[in-house]
Amino acid sequence: VQLQASGGGLVQAGDSLRLSCAASGRTFTNHIMGWFRQAPGKEREFVASITWNLGTTNYADSVKGRFTISRDNTKKTVDLQIDTLKPEDTAVYYCAVKRPMSRDYNWWGQGTQVTVSS
Repeated sequence: VQLQASGGGLVQAGDSLRLSCAASGRTFTNHIMGWFRQAPGKEREFVASITWNLGTTNYADSVKGRFTISRDNTKKTVDLQIDTLKPEDTAVYYCAVKRPMSRDYNWWGQGTQVTVSS
């Protein structure tokens, strides 16, 4: 599986940004597609996930209401819409894929940097 994240950049607080993750290399069924982020000096944290087949979503409490995850089964992309960006959203954002019964995520993308200035 190959995952290519894109869409990061330098933005101002209050702006919106849409990250995209292009997936390839296998047929996805009920896999879970996730977004994570890692801020400087902090551990990587879960942001959001979506099931490939049903589109069931899950969000970290810290991003509920501002982040929206979606997927396009035809294009094989998973997007993360981030609204009302805050400086604390500054991080490298990673997309990942997990097999249905796996505890951990099995494949990871290279990450895209999001920097929010105040």
